[in-house]
Amino acid sequence: MAKEKKTDNELVSNRRALHDYAVIETFEAGIVLQGTEIKSLRSHGGSLQDAYIKVIGHEAWLLNASIAPYRFGNLYNHEERRERKLLMHKREIEKLKGFAQEKGMALIPLAIYLIRGRAKLRLATAKGKKLYDKRQVLKSKEEDQRMRRAMKNLDD
Repeated sequence: MAKEKKTDNELVSNRRALHDYAVIETFEAGIVLQGTEIKSLRSHGGSLQDAYIKVIGHEAWLLNASIAPYRFGNLYNHEERRERKLLMHKREIEKLKGFAQEKGMALIPLAIYLIRGRAKLRLATAKGKKLYDKRQVLKSKEEDQRMRRAMKNLDD
């Protein structure tokens, strides 16, 4: 059987979010984009650094995400930090709304990627980590790395 093409083509990721938040549940949503935004994303011209998701009424919105203006787009270029509507099922939006109302919970974007030519957003419901949680994670990563090195040295 022939190899399948990889469908998950990640364009922009929010690596800092995994450091600052403990992810509880992830969702996938489509994004309503304007003409030059997809071209800019395909050339990796975006950032989710300070972005967040807000549920307004019965709609989910991606706020403060940056998609750089397309360098070949002149008159028809887009606004860099505009609000972008997310395309999700009603029950998923209601679930997000419930999470957002809980104390200490946040709705954060994790990545923008392409599936069959369509831009999708991976978002998560997350709880903020405390400083000691972050230190504990770093300590465990260092310990795992030390163990792997020790095992590698034993094999040699």
